[in-house]
Amino acid sequence: MDTTTLAILGFAALLILLFLRMSVGAAMLLVGAVGIWMIRPAASLPVVAGEIFGEASNYSLTILPLFILMGNLAGISGMSRDLYDAAHSWIGHLKGGLASATIVGCAGFSALSGSSLAAALTMGKVSLPEMQRYRYHDGLATGSIAAGGTLGILIPPSAGFVIYAILTEESIGRLFMAGVLPGLLLTTLFILAIYAVVTLNPNKAPTSRGPRACRSGWQRWAGRSGSSVSSC
Repeated sequence: MDTTTLAILGFAALLILLFLRMSVGAAMLLVGAVGIWMIRPAASLPVVAGEIFGEASNYSLTILPLFILMGNLAGISGMSRDLYDAAHSWIGHLKGGLASATIVGCAGFSALSGSSLAAALTMGKVSLPEMQRYRYHDGLATGSIAAGGTLGILIPPSAGFVIYAILTEESIGRLFMAGVLPGLLLTTLFILAIYAVVTLNPNKAPTSRGPRACRSGWQRWAGRSGSSVSSC
């Protein structure tokens, strides 16, 4: 079998495995190992073993599981709720305050986990029930969570920055520093966009605004008042 036909069959097999909901890494490993075996059987096992060991022993990639672990610990410990409450205590009095607090909470959680998916999933569990309870439009509620989740790939520590730095042999620290200002700018733009949407279309958010922050300094930073939408 010529290499062109083998490559086409490999791509087709990969798409079939992905359609069957096999994980991307396992599907690529299986197709690659079979492809190497069909081209040169004696080299399949050494190549696969060498690649697995090389990636597992890559020193730069060891920070990724630590970021993931930190994000999981932050979610389990209830830190996501504290971040959301603190954000709401500061900007909850604005139009669309719950949606804006979701953006700020996602930004804060992104600085802990470095993952867009983790930020969107964790903050969505906290903020979506609150916005539904106060009859926010479903599009605005889910859109703010999705938009806030994208901050995870930009705000340090970003797993995407780490992988990009390794592939391009750039400095991870410099990429982290370069992502701070754009991350804060994008967070501000998201909040302004929410304010503009609810101003032009008040039906997307309740007409009554949330409470203005009136707690002590520590309470406002921690956001602990028993409820994210409690009044003064």
